[in-house]
Amino acid sequence: MVSREQIQGQWNEVKGRLREHWGQLTENDLQRAKGSAEQLVGVVQEKTGATRTEVEQFLDRFFHDSSRHLGDAAHHYSEAAQQVANETAEYMRDQYGRAAAASEDYAAKLSHTVRSRPTESLVIAFGLGIAAGALMFFGKKR
Repeated sequence: MVSREQIQGQWNEVKGRLREHWGQLTENDLQRAKGSAEQLVGVVQEKTGATRTEVEQFLDRFFHDSSRHLGDAAHHYSEAAQQVANETAEYMRDQYGRAAAASEDYAAKLSHTVRSRPTESLVIAFGLGIAAGALMFFGKKR
C-alpha cells in the first residue's frame, strides 16, 4: 500500500489519474480523502463500487510507473550530461591546440626578430626591464 507522503507528494497527478480511470469521481470526492491513502481508498470504493484491492493495485501501479519514469528521466539527463562533458572536453582540446600553435608561431617570430635585429631587440628588452623595475619600486612605496 502506498504511503501518505507518496500521495501528498504527487497529489495533483494522483487525482488526475483517478478521475481519468474512474470518471464518476469529482474534485470534492477526492478532497474528502485529504491525502490519506486509507481515506482515498474508501472514497473511491464508496463512489465507484471498486474493491479495495482494485483501488490499491491501481495506486501501486501508478507509483511504480511514476518511479520508473523518474529513473528513465534521470538516465536521460545522465546521458545528456555525459554528452555535454564530452563536447566540452573536445572543445577544450581544440582550443588548447590552437593556443599551443599560436604560442609556437609567436616564439618563432620573436626568435627571428631577435636574430635579424639584435640591437633593437636589446634596447626594447632594456627599456621593458627599466619600466618593470620602476613599477615595482613605486608600487612598494605606497
